[in-house]
Amino acid sequence: MTLLELQNVSYQSKNKEILKNISLQIDRGDYLSIVGPSGSGKSTFLKLCAHLLSPTEGEIFFKGKDFREYSPLELRRKIAYCAQTPCLFGDTVADNLSFPYLIRKQKVDLARVEALFSSLNLNFEFMKKDVQSLSGGEKQRIVLIRTLLFKPEILLLDEVSSALDVTNTLLVEKVISSLNQTGTTVLWITHDLEQSRKYAHKLLTLDNGKIKAEEVLR
Repeated sequence: MTLLELQNVSYQSKNKEILKNISLQIDRGDYLSIVGPSGSGKSTFLKLCAHLLSPTEGEIFFKGKDFREYSPLELRRKIAYCAQTPCLFGDTVADNLSFPYLIRKQKVDLARVEALFSSLNLNFEFMKKDVQSLSGGEKQRIVLIRTLLFKPEILLLDEVSSALDVTNTLLVEKVISSLNQTGTTVLWITHDLEQSRKYAHKLLTLDNGKIKAEEVLR
C-alpha cells in the first residue's frame, strides 16, 4: 500500500530551483535510505515530506489524500521529523521529554522514557541535565528520544547519527530497524554508504535536485 506519494514535485527558493520534478511512491513499511552529494536537495526533500515546506509545483499525498487537506497538527502526529542539527528548548532534558505529553494532555510515561534512554545508552539521570551542558551526540539522542516517545507512522531522519561514535551509531541503527520491523516507515538521509545499505529496503540517490537512481536492496 502506498503511504506517501510525491507527484511532479518541485521546490524553488529565492529564484533557485532546489528540487525538480520529483515523483516517488513510498509504501507502508518501507525503509528508504537517501544519499547524494551536499546540496543535492536531500534535506529539502525530507522537509517537504514532513510538510514543513510546501511544493512550488506538484502535489504530495498521504494515504491517498492531499497534504493540504490535513491539519498540520494531524500530520505532525503521524509523520515525525528529526533534523540533523538537534534543537532543544527549555532548561532541562525533562522539559523536552515532557512536552510531547503536555501537548497531548497526557501524563508522562516514565517507563517509555526510561526504555528509550536504555536503548540509546543514556542514564535516566539525564532527565535532570541542563540542555546547555550536553555534547552534540547527547543532544542528537535526546532529540531522537523526544521524536520516538509516540510511535509515528512515518519517521524522517536527517543525518541523526552524524555526531555519534561507532558504538552509539550502532545502537541508533538497531532502534530504527526495530521500529521499522514493527510497522514504522523510515526515510533516512545519510552520507555513510555502508549505513545506507545495512537495513534499508530501498536506496534513493538525489543529485542536483533530481532523482538520479532508485535501487531495491532487498
